[in-house]
Amino acid sequence: MITLETITPINDTILENMGFAWHTDSDESKYIADQLVVVSDAEAEAYYEAVNELYDMYATAAQHIIDNNLFFDLGIPFNLIDAIKKSWENDVHWHLYGRFDLAGGIGGAPIKLIEFNADTPTSLFETAILQWALLKHNRMDEERQFNNIYEAISDNFRRLVTLFDDPETFEQHYDGWKILFSSISGNIEEEQTVRLLQQMAIDAGFETGFEPIGAVKFDDEGIYDSNEEPYEYWFKLFPWEDIAIEEPELATMLSTIMNNQKAIIINPAYTLLFQSKGMMKILCDLFPDSPYLLKTSFEPLKGTAYVEKRMFGREGANVRIVDASGTTLEANDGPYGNFKPIYQEYVEFPKDSQGNSYQAGVFFAYEACGLGFRRGGKILGNMSKFVGHVLR
Repeated sequence: MITLETITPINDTILENMGFAWHTDSDESKYIADQLVVVSDAEAEAYYEAVNELYDMYATAAQHIIDNNLFFDLGIPFNLIDAIKKSWENDVHWHLYGRFDLAGGIGGAPIKLIEFNADTPTSLFETAILQWALLKHNRMDEERQFNNIYEAISDNFRRLVTLFDDPETFEQHYDGWKILFSSISGNIEEEQTVRLLQQMAIDAGFETGFEPIGAVKFDDEGIYDSNEEPYEYWFKLFPWEDIAIEEPELATMLSTIMNNQKAIIINPAYTLLFQSKGMMKILCDLFPDSPYLLKTSFEPLKGTAYVEKRMFGREGANVRIVDASGTTLEANDGPYGNFKPIYQEYVEFPKDSQGNSYQAGVFFAYEACGLGFRRGGKILGNMSKFVGHVLR
């Protein structure tokens, strides 16, 4: 059972002054809960250890997929395979950050992997900044959270240059390289998330720029802003699979830019392997005894409740929960029906006294670095709420 602590919410004007404008959902309900999940230090440590181990497992599985040419099994678009291989082979294509979604971890329930949002994870602003501000606003000890996301991602920006060396040696390696940050025009949540990352990069010591994706220019020699200023790095909050399907010419161009060593894209193309939910079938094959994995198959599971998902579905879309007899208990429609399905053993999320379900999200940037929760029903869709936490 989830234990909650009620707090005083931050008013909308202050949130907007902080840059957080998506505080109210379309049904006029508040997106940020006025409660915190109570987490013990031991539970936070268990999340930390689980995510670090899971990331190592993902890296092993990615090598296995590349070595055995299993891209089709994961639904990987053919026009990104070369980019994936190229980015995987060279350490300069550094994975900046991702978010693991997990069931359990509270009240003795075992931690289980639900999926890994490795390419374009959201809820960064909420987890890194807002839940810390909730503690401060309520005159609580802001250190009593598993949340060093801001520092961890800033250090990981430095590792774009230092790689496996101490990030504190950044100034010794840095040679004026610039990062261009981009998001889709008109989406305030995505733009503010990208601008937060841009500020982290500035704090890390980089020169930066911002340009909507539609205004970025590309040729065989590199990536440029609208003033045709070249950039050595490009961060895009735009999924690789969408680039492959919706912008195939751009996918080819980015592969050429990478092959010519003219720019580095963040997150790198190989994170599409991590992003594919088909990876969880590969993990089960490679790590059958892992306590963190739910049985996952490319075929419907027999005699057990399961969740049907799509390889690249998001926000609970195109998800179906089926009981052991094959009866559909709950289902969401969505735009991802053309992607291949995956079938994962069903597990209950921890619940509060009102019956709400809670999914833990743990960010990873070189190591696990921060925890937050989403609250909703059996399927956590885009109307689920963000709930911060406090260590007790």
